[in-house]
Amino acid sequence: MIRGYPHRPSVKPGDVLVLHVSTDVRAFRVAFHRWDGEFVAMRVSGWLPGTHAAERASDLDWQWPAFGFPIPPDWPSGVYFAHLQEQDREPEPLDVSMHKAAALFVVRGPGRSAIVYKLPIATWHAYNCTGGACFYHDPPRSLDPPGARVSWRRPGGGVGGLTFGALDHYDARSPRQTFAHWDAGFIAWLRCQGHEPEFCTDLDVHEDADLLARHRLMLSVGHDEYWSEPMRAHVERFVAQGGNACFFGANVCWWRIHLVDDAGAMVCHQGGPRGALDQWWSDVGAARPEDSFTGVSYRHGGGWWDGPRQTRGFVVQDGSHWIFEGTRLRTGDAFGAHTSPPVIGYECDGAPLQAIDALRGRYALEPHAARCGTPPCFRVLAVGPLDERWQELPHREGHDAGQGVHSATLGLYQRGGTVFTAGTVDWAQALADGSDPAIERITRNVIERLAG
Repeated sequence: MIRGYPHRPSVKPGDVLVLHVSTDVRAFRVAFHRWDGEFVAMRVSGWLPGTHAAERASDLDWQWPAFGFPIPPDWPSGVYFAHLQEQDREPEPLDVSMHKAAALFVVRGPGRSAIVYKLPIATWHAYNCTGGACFYHDPPRSLDPPGARVSWRRPGGGVGGLTFGALDHYDARSPRQTFAHWDAGFIAWLRCQGHEPEFCTDLDVHEDADLLARHRLMLSVGHDEYWSEPMRAHVERFVAQGGNACFFGANVCWWRIHLVDDAGAMVCHQGGPRGALDQWWSDVGAARPEDSFTGVSYRHGGGWWDGPRQTRGFVVQDGSHWIFEGTRLRTGDAFGAHTSPPVIGYECDGAPLQAIDALRGRYALEPHAARCGTPPCFRVLAVGPLDERWQELPHREGHDAGQGVHSATLGLYQRGGTVFTAGTVDWAQALADGSDPAIERITRNVIERLAG
């Protein structure tokens, strides 16, 4: 069997990509492909000497044999797969949801595109169970800084590893916390619309304070749960200086992480006698509510992980807003209830809302919303109410457990630039389903306006 991982998850054209590879055959090669809605073959390496290396614990650098691959300076920015092929064996079929024989990396761009698409490497590794552990299963412990610790230098992280969690009821082809589940389809849609985004990882945003300033719009899609303080600070500065950010996802910026060992591992404190020290919103944690960053929070939303979901979809709160242009939607209309999966779920972020007319799906911000971190100028544009059937309705501030309005809240605010949130993890899946033209038109409206 052959497996591998990149030493770092991104590289610039003209630099050297380092892959660490273990195999039990004498020789292997690497076929490089770019994901463009389909795989585009780029080049195939020569045969290289194979060495078998043992697995290590999930919190350690696995230190497998390293191989350098110069990246041609003319390779376009994109998401790339290193397809690992063993001599004298039939290669594993190339697929976006491979759990072995592949490693994912990003080739960064020169900053000429209006759009930069950020991949959530940290979140993928939080759920990467290769080596027997992750943040959600038997997490290895760290004392300094305190918390759970997992390595980024092992197979997995988007593709090529084992992922924690049950398969999606609506799409069992790919685990949720992988490139295949949300990002691959959204990128395919972008390319079909004629967009040519450049790509980066959250580690690039962590390390390069000026990266985003070369673009007009940053896109985050699906499940972007784990953020370091520099990641968040650099996006906030980008927006304050007039840049735009779109979150076509949810559970965004829920946990704070600390990158250690030259960004080879990360630590997150998710619970203990004093509470979760790395919860962004909590007073015992970072005390910086994610609402003030994205406009919404999972605290006001909820989760439905297993089985089919029943939802009303999104109910439009302001049909005159430009995001609904061309949709024929009016205030009070609903959309997204009948896509597969339903657009609402499986995790949702909401704003602190109160019901104006719950029967007709009309809501407004609660008077104390600013105390939760909601920007004063946040505009609630569509609401997907969550009822008592949802498997988790977090305890909201100022309400008894399970009480108060929980919802997916679609909206935006301006603070220099514009921050848009879809308020639901499965927006990309519903977009790929293609059965509700309003979802596609809203997505187009948002991206074309904020990238223009």
